[in-house]
Amino acid sequence: MNKKSSVVLHIYIISVLFALAGCYQPVAYPELVTSSLALSGTLPSAPSPPVPKLSTFLVPGQYRIVGTSVQRLPILSFMLGRGPDVTFVLSTIHGNEPAGTTLVRRLGKYLQQESHLMEGRRVVFLAVANPDGMAHRSRFNANGVDLNRNFPAANRDNNRQSGATPLSEPEARVIKQLIEQYSPDRIISLHQPLACIDYDGPGTTLAVRMAQYCTLPVKKLGARPGSLGSYAGVDLGIPIITFEMRQNDSGLDSNTLWQRYGKALVAAIVYPERVQ
Repeated sequence: MNKKSSVVLHIYIISVLFALAGCYQPVAYPELVTSSLALSGTLPSAPSPPVPKLSTFLVPGQYRIVGTSVQRLPILSFMLGRGPDVTFVLSTIHGNEPAGTTLVRRLGKYLQQESHLMEGRRVVFLAVANPDGMAHRSRFNANGVDLNRNFPAANRDNNRQSGATPLSEPEARVIKQLIEQYSPDRIISLHQPLACIDYDGPGTTLAVRMAQYCTLPVKKLGARPGSLGSYAGVDLGIPIITFEMRQNDSGLDSNTLWQRYGKALVAAIVYPERVQ
């Protein structure tokens, strides 16, 4: 690994760890991306260093590298609990929607502190599903593909922004792999900036329950072609929530985000029980 590659990789790792540790203050990311990136080609090239062996964080013994991005950045996952009821929580599949990463970290910390909530349960976290997009502040990955259009759903379109073929992107393959490995009972995908709780598959009652604990309304946006909602919710029949936070949530600290949305996420974890 040359010196330049080493510096770039270490900067990324430090930023991810700081975000997951609550020390990262998100910058004001641009609004939902314009199509100019995908129309003009891929993101700028970045070095392709080998994936390093990283020390654990947040959940000793539970953290692991589950894949790498197009630009060879590690995709990190951690897990809490060993119970049969499984919730898969992921965020920042669009790299310019960073508030979810901060909130996912706070959720993990809360569930560690309130360990009784994990009895009979397991939560799988993917805090940064699109590390290249997050590094470049872009909706797309480094190939200019919208990862949330790259799944092998029945309604999928093959085009430049969706990827030439289903699962053409390594980041989308990681998500599919985690779904197959853990067979989640529900999936919560954190997004911005539409300020609503969308659902696909048999997720209506879960969406209504989550809305009881925050100010976001339930709104059916429809299953987008090749989206995770179409694939997991419609095709596989897994209740999936697209938890759309507000645009200005990117500038908020973890305490404020938790006050706004924390109980709604806990409600999803303990569903069908109620939050006490």
